[in-house]
This record gives sequence, C-alpha cells and structure tokens, in this order.
Amino acid sequence: MLSLAHTGAASNCTVSISQPAVLEVGNTQEAATLLCSFSTAGCPPEPPTILWFRLGAQHSERLCGNGGCTSKADKFTMTEDLAQSQALLTVNRVTPNDSAIYICGIASPSAWDPRAKQTGAGTVLLVREAKGLSAGLQGFLIALSSLLSLYVAAVLVAFAILSKSKSNTLRKKDTEDSQKKKSARRIFQEIAQELYSKRHVGTSQQSEKDNTYENRRARYNYERP
Repeated sequence: MLSLAHTGAASNCTVSISQPAVLEVGNTQEAATLLCSFSTAGCPPEPPTILWFRLGAQHSERLCGNGGCTSKADKFTMTEDLAQSQALLTVNRVTPNDSAIYICGIASPSAWDPRAKQTGAGTVLLVREAKGLSAGLQGFLIALSSLLSLYVAAVLVAFAILSKSKSNTLRKKDTEDSQKKKSARRIFQEIAQELYSKRHVGTSQQSEKDNTYENRRARYNYERP
C-alpha cells in the first residue's frame, strides 16, 4: 500500500526547465553568467539535483554538480537560488575558447517518474574577440586629438584677449564719459556765473540811475520857491 502510494505520488512529479537561447559577450569582460530557471511541480519537497554540461565542437563535458565544479582555478562557479527556482553558472575569465552550448539539468532525487529528470535546450555562449585598431587609425585618432587640443587652447587664448580688450574699452569709455560730464558741468557753471554777473551789473546800474534821479528831483524841489 505504501509502495503504491509512493509510486502514485512520484508519477505526478514534473520538472520543467527554461534557458535563454543565446548569450553574447566580449572577451574583455571578466565573467559571463548563464541562467537556468526551473519548476518542480508535484515533486517531493526537497532540494533538486542541479547539473551543468558543456557541448563543444569536439566533445561534451560535465562542468558542475551538487558536489561542486570539476574545473581548475575556479574557471566555473555554480550558484543556486531555490526561492526563485534558479540555477546560475558563471564562466570566469572568458575567452573565445569558451564559446559553446551550456546545458542545465534538473532532477528530483527521490522521484521515480521520467519527467522528474529534465535537461534544458541549452544556451549558446558566444564570446566575441576584441579587434584592435589599425596603426593608421590609431595615428589618425592621435592627430585628431592633438588638433582638438590646439583648437581648444586657441579658443581660450582668443577669449582671454577679447575679454581684456572689452574691459579696456569699457574702462576708456567710462573715463571719457566722466570727462565729458565734468566738462559739461564746468561749462554750465561758467554760463551761470556769467549770467549772474551780467544780472548783478544791470541791477547796480539801474539802482545808480534811480538814485541820481531821486537826488535831482529832491534838489529841484528844494530850490523851488
């Protein structure tokens, strides 16, 4: 009875795996990380067995399992996030020779059903080799950089000269305006002084005439019998 119940439970365990089709990186990167997402519907509540394989042009090889990775110098690192149902394989110090198909395998350890053990379709890792610049292009870029530096320096010098010239012009203009104001003020003062002098002279002469007329009139009245 227990055996049948166990077999019935195991027959409901189904593992599903999803992997990105392609991952393309440059060999200037330090590492490339491949993702494997999975689900274990109806399987016993236990950690799954996770395996990573690599299918190259010449042969296939097992890279990592629950016991760790087989590579030397930590070329491959496997991590897992069971809460997110994800397994990750990191290829360290990538080179163009690491270009291959990387396959993730997931199994429920205690389940007997064939669907409890599955492999993904695999991710094609393409590592691009960086192309260096040609000597001619490098020379052109260096020359262009030098010309830009000279242009920027010339612009700065011209700006400094124009700023100084503008400052001198403004200072000269202020001086001329000040002199013109002083000259106009002096001319106005001279005109006012002249008008005041003329008015004062005219008033004095009129007073003398009036005094002379009054004196003559008084004298005439005095001599008159």
